[in-house]
Amino acid sequence: MTVELNERNFDEIVVKSDKPVLVDFWAEWCGPCRIIGPTVEELAKEYEGKAIVGKVNVDENISVASKYGIRNIPTLLIFKGGQVVDKHVGVASKSVLAEKLNKQL
Repeated sequence: MTVELNERNFDEIVVKSDKPVLVDFWAEWCGPCRIIGPTVEELAKEYEGKAIVGKVNVDENISVASKYGIRNIPTLLIFKGGQVVDKHVGVASKSVLAEKLNKQL
């Protein structure tokens, strides 16, 4: 299951994590976000214990989205050691996202 990330818990869960973290920046009104949502959920289950997979609602967490320069959604960022190490904007297949995550394990 994905972790709901927000302005209060983002640094603790993402930046301070000793595991890679995939963060999906999304919004309820975004069609492509709804398309990729189930893929992100599947990755969360498959990578449980190896990586963290979370979601940031950009409408509710404007400062987090702004800090990372999110201009289009869905945007998926992969963090390792508190730094952004990979980025994908738009819908992506599960295999593409899994490959990006695997590089960070």
